[in-house]
Amino acid sequence: PQMGATGLAYTVAQQFGLNVVPTYPGLVPFTATGRALEFCRRLTGVSIPSITRCGGARFAENLLFTHKGLSGPSMLQISSYWRKGDQVHTDMLPGIDLLTHLKEQRALRPRAELQTILSALLPRRFVEAMGETVIPNRVMAQISTKALSAVAHTLKDWVISPSGTEGYRKAEVTLGGVDTAGLSSKTMGALAVPGLFFIGEAVDVTGPLGGYNFQWAWASGFAAGQYV
Repeated sequence: PQMGATGLAYTVAQQFGLNVVPTYPGLVPFTATGRALEFCRRLTGVSIPSITRCGGARFAENLLFTHKGLSGPSMLQISSYWRKGDQVHTDMLPGIDLLTHLKEQRALRPRAELQTILSALLPRRFVEAMGETVIPNRVMAQISTKALSAVAHTLKDWVISPSGTEGYRKAEVTLGGVDTAGLSSKTMGALAVPGLFFIGEAVDVTGPLGGYNFQWAWASGFAAGQYV
């Protein structure tokens, strides 16, 4: 819609009896409210390599805190699998057995503060923001294994509940569209309506970040063009 597109293709498809899968904005930043929004705003501009999970999908990309919520490749990717009310799970330190690391650091550096230890692995601003409620600002020798385990669990499975997304204003693609079951994969023509074709964003096909959606638009347009 931000580029001048309309829902004409969906209207035409429905007029000819084709099924249209409900549409949503995809590859789009998340928004937050309340305390979650305050937390994100404090960290605006901070980027963290992560593994993000939701709806059976999993992406190893960077997340980015914004003044409205969360963005960055990992959040954009997972937004295509998220639905209102879903939780998003993020491993802030992928590839690290964090509890084992913290116990080793406690033995090696008992007088070091936990926040100092974690700041060697994560952005200092993030550690300090988490510190008010999650990461005790005490020396390692004073922190029990149970407390370290709780910290490790929080950072390895950081859970957020987005309030929504920034919608089509910021979305890179549209999820849903004309059901592929009613189209020829060779010609992109409607199986039940000779001479009617649908391509690109009009069709219920969505790829990940990286130019795949452009390629789909070009390829499907070329395929249909051979038969128009």
